[in-house]
Amino acid sequence: MSVQDDVDDVGEFAALLRTLKERTDRSYGSLARRLAMNTSTLHRYCAGEAVPLDFAPVERFAALCGASAEERLELHRRWLLAVAARQRPRTASAAGAAEACTDTVTDTDTDTATVDGPADIPAEADPPPGRPWYRRRRVAVGLAAVCAVFAALGSLAALPDGRRASAGDRPGTAAPAPSGTAKTEAPDGKSPSLTPSGTSPAPRRSSPSATPKRLKPSPSPSVRTTPPAGGTASAPPLTWSADSQAWKLGCGHDYVVAKPPEQVPPPPVPQDAGVWAASQNAVHGGETLVRLSVQGRTDTAVVLEALRVRVVGRSAPAPGNAYAMDQGCGGSITPRSFDVNLDKDRPIARAVAGSDAGTPIPAVRMPYRVSARDPEVLLVNARTQGCDCRWYLELDWSSQGRTGTVRIDDAGRPFRTSGIKGLPRYTYDTSERRWAPYN
Repeated sequence: MSVQDDVDDVGEFAALLRTLKERTDRSYGSLARRLAMNTSTLHRYCAGEAVPLDFAPVERFAALCGASAEERLELHRRWLLAVAARQRPRTASAAGAAEACTDTVTDTDTDTATVDGPADIPAEADPPPGRPWYRRRRVAVGLAAVCAVFAALGSLAALPDGRRASAGDRPGTAAPAPSGTAKTEAPDGKSPSLTPSGTSPAPRRSSPSATPKRLKPSPSPSVRTTPPAGGTASAPPLTWSADSQAWKLGCGHDYVVAKPPEQVPPPPVPQDAGVWAASQNAVHGGETLVRLSVQGRTDTAVVLEALRVRVVGRSAPAPGNAYAMDQGCGGSITPRSFDVNLDKDRPIARAVAGSDAGTPIPAVRMPYRVSARDPEVLLVNARTQGCDCRWYLELDWSSQGRTGTVRIDDAGRPFRTSGIKGLPRYTYDTSERRWAPYN
């Protein structure tokens, strides 16, 4: 079977997926959330850039799009052909590839220069028109590799005495060191550098742009441990991690961004929220949800005695606009959490019960016990209406006569939450692909 047949099989499968998708009038992000799938993954399937190895997500997609029994059968047939096409080994004669190097590679380079890759396509964008990626990139990469092999063989044949190229003949290879110099072997096993005899190589200086800027961490210590009588202080018997980019029910959240709507990109998927917020200098609007995971280092129980809130700064709410990541999301499950009102002079972490379809979920009552086999995930919901608050948490623990306090913050910096009362608020209109005033 020819390469063209393989391309047609994958393209026909992707075309049917797009037909079903367009029937729903839903965006890729909306469909992906209902399928528990990454938005970019669904987009690649519909664009013909990838073929799922399992038919289960395709079947769920067809059901969500309201496909008939005949359409599902046709979709399964096309999926089988597309999977076979993607898994079929491709071979081509080197001579024919060499003859096509100049024309095909030139045309491919021109084509790919005008088409963005999958990473540049917005999560809500429809598949761009044009030739499929596998018709552009595979041919270009394969022919370029064949041309490189022929060029290397030609350079070997061009040597005057027919001998093989030595180290000094190969481009990019250092010639033997002259007298008066010594080789200094790099500690990582890379190519040695030449330095004058009796001298040491100059230390490397990293480029200023390659060094990430670090914000100054808060002055308070992150860990405080009191050893038992007669003992010495050591590492705390527990570990923790904090995710401050959690969204309510996985879809609802607000950010304050000091930019007009036309300069703000579309909302990200929840797992990319941290990168999106950092790129826009965004501040949590109205509330910050912190998902705190706590686990003991061994099977020995560690008692979590108390969870406290420390506010280290208050100022007027941050200026800008409030951007809602969704128009609201409902669900029958409300997770238990710790509620924190940052507008109080002395805010406390108050345990709140949850609900699962009407069945109460008991609140986490301190003291609480964890170990290596019994971890715990705590959800802290800190909210404010009238301030730009900077805060962190303190977790008191005890184990086998030892006590201590662990500081929970945002990678060395306080968490930050700003009120959005009175700010212009926008939501993303997927049909118009722009930010619009929140209704």
